[in-house]
Amino acid sequence: MTYTEPLNGFSYEEPENIEVFGARVHNLKNIDVSIPRNKLVVITGISGSGKSSLAFDTIYAEGQRRYLESFSAYARQFIGSMERPDVDKITGLSPVISIEQKSTNRNPRSTVGTVTEVYDFIRLLYARASEAYSYVTGKKMQKYTEEQILESIFTNYQGKMIYLLAPLVRGRKGNYRELFEYILKLGYLKVRVDGKITEVKKGMQLDRYKVHDIEVVVDRLIVEDDAKPRLKQSLLQTLKIGKGMVMIYDEKTQQIGSYSRFLVCPDSGISYDEPSPNSFSFNSPYGACPVCSGFGRTYEVSVDKIIPNKELSINDGGLAPLGQRDNSYFFQELEEIARRLKFKLSTPIKELPQSVLNFILYGSVGAHQKPNEDFSDDNEDDSDYYRWFYSLQHIGIAGVIKRTYMHSTSESRRTWAASFMNEEVCPECKGFRLKKESLHFKIADKHIGELAMMDIATLAKWFNDLEKHLTERQQVIARELLKEIRARLGFILEVGLDYLTLDRPAKSLSGGESQRIRLATQVGAELTGITYILDEPSIGLHQRDNRQLIRALRRLSANNSVLVVEHDRDIMLESDYIIDIGPAAGEHGGKVVAQGAPEQFKLEHTITAQYLNNSRTIPIPEQRRSGNGKYLLLVGARGNNLKNISVKFPLGTFICVTGVSGSGKSSLITETLYPILSNACFHNSQMVPLPYERIEGLEHIDKVIEIDQSPIGRTPRSNPATYIKLFDEIRKLYAQLPESKIRGYQPGRFSFNVKGGRCEACQGGGVKVIEMNFLPDVEVTCEKCNGRRYNRETLEVRYKGKSISDVLNMTVEDALQFFEAVPAIYNRIKTLSDVGLNYLRLGQSSTTLSGGEAQRVKLAAELSKRDTGKTFYILDEPTTGLHFEDIKVLLELLQRLVDKGNTVLVIEHNMDVIKVADYIIDIGPEGGERGGTVVACGTPEEVAKANSHTASFLKEELVFSSVSLQRPV
Repeated sequence: MTYTEPLNGFSYEEPENIEVFGARVHNLKNIDVSIPRNKLVVITGISGSGKSSLAFDTIYAEGQRRYLESFSAYARQFIGSMERPDVDKITGLSPVISIEQKSTNRNPRSTVGTVTEVYDFIRLLYARASEAYSYVTGKKMQKYTEEQILESIFTNYQGKMIYLLAPLVRGRKGNYRELFEYILKLGYLKVRVDGKITEVKKGMQLDRYKVHDIEVVVDRLIVEDDAKPRLKQSLLQTLKIGKGMVMIYDEKTQQIGSYSRFLVCPDSGISYDEPSPNSFSFNSPYGACPVCSGFGRTYEVSVDKIIPNKELSINDGGLAPLGQRDNSYFFQELEEIARRLKFKLSTPIKELPQSVLNFILYGSVGAHQKPNEDFSDDNEDDSDYYRWFYSLQHIGIAGVIKRTYMHSTSESRRTWAASFMNEEVCPECKGFRLKKESLHFKIADKHIGELAMMDIATLAKWFNDLEKHLTERQQVIARELLKEIRARLGFILEVGLDYLTLDRPAKSLSGGESQRIRLATQVGAELTGITYILDEPSIGLHQRDNRQLIRALRRLSANNSVLVVEHDRDIMLESDYIIDIGPAAGEHGGKVVAQGAPEQFKLEHTITAQYLNNSRTIPIPEQRRSGNGKYLLLVGARGNNLKNISVKFPLGTFICVTGVSGSGKSSLITETLYPILSNACFHNSQMVPLPYERIEGLEHIDKVIEIDQSPIGRTPRSNPATYIKLFDEIRKLYAQLPESKIRGYQPGRFSFNVKGGRCEACQGGGVKVIEMNFLPDVEVTCEKCNGRRYNRETLEVRYKGKSISDVLNMTVEDALQFFEAVPAIYNRIKTLSDVGLNYLRLGQSSTTLSGGEAQRVKLAAELSKRDTGKTFYILDEPTTGLHFEDIKVLLELLQRLVDKGNTVLVIEHNMDVIKVADYIIDIGPEGGERGGTVVACGTPEEVAKANSHTASFLKEELVFSSVSLQRPV
């Protein structure tokens, strides 16, 4: 214990533990638990046992509530207050920070560099210490003198009326009332605000929330010999006010020319603005590429997608966006085009002249003419203007597709248009996102875009060696910035994300990657006295990288309390304290079944402890399958970091693709192999695989199923029962009951998504959503149906005493017994039970499911269908969120699929999965650019002999898991 100095007779004793009394949130059984402070504490247990209910819904929720309660009453009336979690008391709780698996940001402009703020420091470095080069000649930029500026004005503007403008504000928000008053005091009467020249008036101010450009009009004159003295004097004054910059406004052409005493190309005469951090931001109009608006990629219409089969005529659907001939306006236009160009719509497209095809595709003005930017789909009607804007004769079908994508406010129409377009690297900025001027400021011969494309490991090395390439002046400027950049890069390396690049979109990160990025940020913040709560930070990490994560958690727990909800063996054994929640899932969980330091905990008799002390293990199969003798052969895969590799996938086996994080597993499987198989098995699939040469053996499979961790639904109305089509069968059963037949109820009566049987007050949601200005919407239980979703008449129909609402509230385990006599329903529920989801409620909102739970629901949906014995299953880290025992159940299920002749391929880091595979493909040897090759393949025993990171851990696992050897307790 630590004490403070006595203050007025009182002393403070810092508590040693976080004490939780009477926690009853969700399935927690009124538990009391004591958690050591300033330690690394792991909360573990069977999936669904109540770990997250204790860590997030109780401890974190109470910490957030107390934080809001610390606000004044005045502030709370705007912010609102949080409901107190169902717990008697929590003591010893310090400020709480939650680091969960959810993605950092869905904004396509958000990147690893912006989230970690590393890119912000690099922008500042380039704004202050870079050297400018001409994008025309490649030579280093020079500065104008006053005499050179004067001579250039006389040469370029002779005889023209010009304005001399002194820039004061560039791309900043504010009302600038004081600035306008200052301009009046200087004696200037006109300014150019956001491109318009206006008089300065007393009390003048702008919209404080908009970005503005402001220039002072210093003089207005005609450039002629007699005006040279005046021009010179005005120029000097303009440069003084504009701090070395002057803008020349040509009154006739309304064009702007800029001059600077700083940067100009000696040969071509082009000049750059003085760089600022915004000049290197792809989120700012002053730095973003004007063609792609800072995204680095553009969408271009694909002729091959518009005309997939040239054997067909236009009438028969040769133009895929239009389909077969009908009476639509577009076909009326095509008839008119056919009359003008003298061809028939019944002629196969391959026989049409190229000139005709060009007109159909691009119209009379071509698809690349810029559309009217003022147009909005709010005007969508039968007006002549609307028809002209989307006219085939005017811009062709390619233009219609592009305009629809750019201007339609309908998501379905944009999706339709996007299906006929390809995403391509921006031809202007080459994917660097910035305008060409910004890409010609360099440090050590590298522009900022090149740094953003380096992986973190390479970038850190580049910055470590940077001083030797800098001038003395640059070293002085960069010294403090380099310290900050190196520190932040070091934190990212510390959590095992060395393979990421700064330009990697944040939305493309997995839950584990985004969580570790936030963890790196918190380690760098160096806060003390905080309670951190993390949700499975080991997700997606190879065992090699796991050790780095443990070091980061250890460092964080030196002065903070770190609570980790985790199933990983290494993290549990390296922790200070383990709390095991159980003994089972759902209603059978919610109790503290064991707790203590790792050595003490391993002596307990819980399922978790038994796996840690190796008295319970996942056994290795007695023999490996050799497959059915058939295989898929993927040749020349070279997308992302893949090094033109060829990979064989033996069919009829359990295949595991592994390798260190970022080595290229997802590039090979989910971005190359799966799109190829999808296009081959589904005729309407339009997935675009990463580049490859060819694939052999497609004739040996007839179905491909990818089961990832994306949500099964994005609205609260979606639930496991509706996703696996179980609820359809339940509604049919209720519609066949005598009471339903008497009342004339059909299956639709028992749907909460349509009118008739649902509660109309909440429209079948069970809750009402209250919109809160400036705050997240709040859900409250519907006061009319009390959350039961249906009206009184519908709830009166009962099967074995249970209403349709009661069924939705059943757990999978309870429903299995309840519908045991109804095979159509029982068999579908059984699939949810088989994948270890006994604790889920049938009507549980899909938005509350974790990634691992969503993946298992999808697996259950596929298991409920009849397999062909030639199905290829692809699963991406199916062990996410699974306890050892749940992994054992899942593996038994996957092995049964393979026993039926199917092929199961999993991307996985978990050694319990890797060791039971029939065939392993190990990608590496490292992540990022140092990966992308096949370092080993074969049975686990064969791969264990290779020289790779996976092999070293696999060898140890095989030895410890063998029949003759047991792990020491």
